[in-house]
Formats: sequence, C-alpha cells, structure tokens
Amino acid sequence: MSKPTDIRVRAAQLFFLPVKTRVPLKFGAETLNSVTCARVCLRVEDRQGRTALGWGETPLSVQWVWPSAFAHQARLRAMYQFSTALTGAWAAFEDWGHPLELGARFVDGLLPEMLRAFQEAAGLPESMPHLAALVCCSPFDLALHDAYGKLHGVPVYDTYNAHYMNESLAPRLESIRESGVSFQDRYPGDYLQPPPQSLPVWHLVGGLDWLTPEENDGSGPEDGYPLDLRAWIRRDGLKCLKIKLRGVDADWDYDRIVRVGRIAIEEGADWLSTDFNCTVRDPGYVNAILDRLLVEQPRIYGMILYVEQPFPYDLEAHPMDVRSVSARKPLFMDESAHDWRLVRYGRELGWSGVALKTCKTQTGALLSLCWAKAHGMTLMVQDLTNPMLAQIPHVQLAAHAGTIMGVECNAMQFYPEASTLEAAVHPGLYTRRNGLLDLSTLGGPGFGYAIEKIKRPLPESVVDAGSW
Repeated sequence: MSKPTDIRVRAAQLFFLPVKTRVPLKFGAETLNSVTCARVCLRVEDRQGRTALGWGETPLSVQWVWPSAFAHQARLRAMYQFSTALTGAWAAFEDWGHPLELGARFVDGLLPEMLRAFQEAAGLPESMPHLAALVCCSPFDLALHDAYGKLHGVPVYDTYNAHYMNESLAPRLESIRESGVSFQDRYPGDYLQPPPQSLPVWHLVGGLDWLTPEENDGSGPEDGYPLDLRAWIRRDGLKCLKIKLRGVDADWDYDRIVRVGRIAIEEGADWLSTDFNCTVRDPGYVNAILDRLLVEQPRIYGMILYVEQPFPYDLEAHPMDVRSVSARKPLFMDESAHDWRLVRYGRELGWSGVALKTCKTQTGALLSLCWAKAHGMTLMVQDLTNPMLAQIPHVQLAAHAGTIMGVECNAMQFYPEASTLEAAVHPGLYTRRNGLLDLSTLGGPGFGYAIEKIKRPLPESVVDAGSW
C-alpha cells in the first residue's frame, strides 16, 4: 500500500549541544551534573518531489539509560559513536511511508541489528543497553514526525489517522486475546484527545535537593532561582511533587516521603509520586513503606497518586509479580516500557500504568499509548529533564495522551538558562506558573516548534549524511 502523502528520508545531520546543571540531580545510584543533547535535522521528500526539514532533540542521559559502574565518559562516548552511526543509517533508509510506519520499521528492524554490530565492533567491557540505543535513535524519529507535518502543512498529531496512514494499528499491535480488544481499523488518533491550553506540571524532588531554607549550607548557586523545595512551591504555585528515592534504604525513603509530604501539605501542594529508579529487588520493600504510611501518615499516603518503576527495568531478566504493589497504589512502568510488547508483559505481571517518554522515540511512545489505553492502563508522560527543543514534543505528547495528571517538567529546575532562546518564543513551556504549563503558543505544522523564530546558533554538525 502507498499514498501520495508518503515520505522518505533523503539526508540527516547531527549536532551535540552540551548543557550543565545548576545543581546536581541525584537519582538511583548516580548523579547528573551535565548532559549532552543530540539534535537532528532530517530532510524528507514526498512522491511529488516536495521536501521539508524536520527537527528532533533528546538528552543523552547516560545515567538513566545506562546505569553502571563502567566509566561515565566511556558510556557517553559510546552513545556519541552510536548516534553518529545512526545518522548514516537514517540518511540511507529508503523506505516510503508515514513516519509512524517508517519509525516502527527502523526501530524493530534496523536498530537491533545496528546495536549488535556496534557491540561487536566497539569492544566495550559491557554491552550498551537497548534503552540507550532507543534514546540515541529518538531525535531522528522525532525529526521524521516533525518533517512530515511540516511538509504537509499540518500539526503532526493531525496525521495519525486513515487519511494519512497506509495501515491501521492491527499489523503492529497484538492485543491480549481474552481482553476482547481489536486494533482492526483503529489508528493512533482514536486514542488521543484534543490538547488543552494548559497542563498541571510536576516538580522533581531529587535525592540531593534541599527541602527547606535551613538546609542551605551556602554551596548553592546565587543565580536568582530557588534553592529549596519550599521556595520552588511558592514561586511556581506547584501542586504536584515527584520524589526520587533510594530503593535500598527503607528508613531514608520513608523519612523523605514524610518530610516532602508535610511540606506539601503546609504549602498547599496536592499530589505526590514516588520514583525508586529500578533499585528495589522485592515488592515487599515498597509494600512495607506504603503500609507504614497508611497507618502513620494517612494523609500523605492519600496524596500519593502513583508509584513509579521500583523494580529492575529488564522485565524479562527479572520477572516479578507486582500485583501486591499495584493493589495499594497505581504502579507505573517507566524504564521497563521500551515498547508495547513489554507493556503487555508488564500488565501480565501486575503493572497498572505506563509512563511514556518521547526519548524512547515518538513512534514507540504512540504505539505503547495505544496498546495501554486499549487495555485499560493509565498513562503518565515523564521527563528526561528536557531543555530547548526536546521540551516541545514532550509536552505535546502529554497534551494529546490524556495522562493521570498533567506532565513532569524539571529542566527549569536544573538548567533553566539552557532554554532562554526557546522560551522567548514559547514562554509558557519553560516557566511554571500556578502549578501549570501554558501551551497556548503551540500550533502550526509538525510539532509546532516555530523553529524559524528561535534564534539558536548551532555548533558545527558532527556529521552530515545523504543528499542535501
């Protein structure tokens, strides 16, 4: 099948944009002090020979995608090298189709083969995880979706339907047989909602973050931004707080939840979530903390909207029945939810929700969204501390997904100055006010970047490939 609206990639360009954090971000066993964003430009053409440029950007967050004792710089260098290899592969990718179809073919077909070949050639002491490969691939996939919308002069979310797509979801998604769900004649647009003009926004409470002014030891930056949780809540009118936990120290985790919960109550915040970042090895660890909260801190227990990814992200290597946790609170997959197949497996193990991220590709996020919604799972859209362009598709996904509560956005906490040029065009996306993000500036073709208005000078490209 083919349509005149189909596109193919003709050229690809890769840039690396380094960003430093103003304060450290602690999660799991590692701490983030800087990040490199991979920015991609793709040139596409349709069957009439018309062309357009699309843009995508993703932070190469090594600590999140590849937690390891293996040296940080070596892991980051491997991701640089793999991103460079992907540039040539995307430029040489000659398939035609809608970006969701092309993205699925690349991720399911070429990406695993490329990762295997890279592992053999690189000679690394440990293998680069599939999640890291997905994150490297994400800016290319995002650029593909953006370019398609721009070429046809429409928001890309208006193209996830039968008018533009060659195939329904049926060839790509397989339902649970006894569920009665069918994807025949169903398209992603059937599972999306009209985007609101604003979204509730979640604030990240990192493991090293100061909670009160009294904890300020004078080591923080004097840059005019808040330095403790109370100050952030008051400045931004925050209502939703996500708490990073250790997962290996139950007393510390319990105390952290209680301390953040009490501040939330005093300052007028309404909701909490807990994120263990894959460090817990036994559901009983989480259950004991929740049960103790229920007895000793019932109000704080009631404020916990969901629990995020306590257990190792490789579900197949670490299968674990987690129904006892999801019986207490909604339990959301994050690192585990690489694609819809793992979402299906997670549901069988007892997970009740999915945290979507554009950094695992726009294509993969949409397919997981459709599968999860069709099978009654709840959705959230989580941040990878997205600055600059990366913030826009992230917020667009949350706006169209229909999440349990808004969207997580924390780049304004950890590197607010990184996005000043984008904020000049989309101020409401990079500033949280009254606990909300303002989406009113989004519109136009593709993801609605309005990139021609964003006067960001780019470094010299790392690699150009294909026909410009």
